[in-house]
Amino acid sequence: MTTYGRDQVNGTAEGKVNNPYMPRYEDLLSRVNNFSIIESTLREGEQFANAFFDTAKKIEIAKALDDFGVEYIELTSPAASEQSRQDCTAICQLGLKAKILTHIRCHIDDARIAVETGVDGVDVVIGTSSYLREFSHGKDMNYITEKATEVINFVKSKGIEVRFSSEDSFRSDLVDLLSIYRTVDKLGVNRVGIADTVGCANPRQVYELVRTLRGVVSCDIECHFHNDTGCAIANAYAALEAGATHIDTSVLGIGERNGITPLGGFCARMYTADKNYIKNKYKLHMLRDLENLVADAVSVQVPFNNYITGYCAFTHKAGIHAKAILNNPSTYEILKPEDFGMTRYVSIGHRLTGWNAVKNRVEQLGLSLTDDQVKKVTAKIKELADIRPQSMEDVDNLLRDYHYAVTSGDQSQVANVLSTAIAN
Repeated sequence: MTTYGRDQVNGTAEGKVNNPYMPRYEDLLSRVNNFSIIESTLREGEQFANAFFDTAKKIEIAKALDDFGVEYIELTSPAASEQSRQDCTAICQLGLKAKILTHIRCHIDDARIAVETGVDGVDVVIGTSSYLREFSHGKDMNYITEKATEVINFVKSKGIEVRFSSEDSFRSDLVDLLSIYRTVDKLGVNRVGIADTVGCANPRQVYELVRTLRGVVSCDIECHFHNDTGCAIANAYAALEAGATHIDTSVLGIGERNGITPLGGFCARMYTADKNYIKNKYKLHMLRDLENLVADAVSVQVPFNNYITGYCAFTHKAGIHAKAILNNPSTYEILKPEDFGMTRYVSIGHRLTGWNAVKNRVEQLGLSLTDDQVKKVTAKIKELADIRPQSMEDVDNLLRDYHYAVTSGDQSQVANVLSTAIAN
């Protein structure tokens, strides 16, 4: 039986081989520590119900994403509107490190408009499921193959990247999918795309499809997962395990309906796979500002339980949790808050608090109390918390008053502090 030491749990180089959060035997095709992010806040994110990004805001978000370190930034099709075309051109002229992509229908007119903006690549998409072929564009697979060939050859002739993606991939016929992917791979696309457009896929289905596709095409594989059933992050991870190379994300997961794989949540998941890889690749400490920027732009609050940056993400409350956290944060934290520019918070103004947590706060305040004294004041905090919530300020005032009374040596004053506290 393999045992895991402290270094192994914390993911240092010494423990990387036996990382308990990874499969015992890694898949030979796995790309969990060798992938690229295609950040789609400025494309998929524009489909979010509250989204309206003017040019200045798009530029601000694009620069922030570039500073964070994403490899690609995907923009709304310039064929969507004149303003979209102008915005696409403006962002292409910023000189960002990230490659700029735009997402278009599988139509030659859209492709011509796209390449004129100066993008580094064009992401071509068309529905392949029976639902979309019947109720959306109404075309058969022969038509799709013909149009895909025309558009891909045109984009390639301009010397820029091209990706071909099916839409609603997981409700498409497997034979149809593999046939069109094999065709476009032979045409020389940089990537083929799998899209869980309605969020119906589960990780096992994702793994099996990506693994099958990996045996059919030699190009890269990009995956786009919607979050309607809560599997977007898990599906992205499974895709990488099976050999996918690129994952689509958006900040806070914003997008059509419930959105797609959230950038922050994806980074959290990948951090557990290879902490050093993700830390060296992206500026994780910028995540909170990036999310606040987008949240403000679309008039939403960052959720309390948001991955990494939610205000509860590194908050510990239960007494046994707090004691263990103070001894070794790895006991109840799989992510190190400092790696993301965050700090942990041990909540003590409640009935579940423990004296070890209160003792830690006493030491932070520079007060001197014995363990027995800390236990007495902890009992009073719990008693107070049974009556009403206690803020940190409430607790600090009680601790200071109690410390002053104890150091004065007047036992009646000590008793008075505690009785007055309960009266208040």
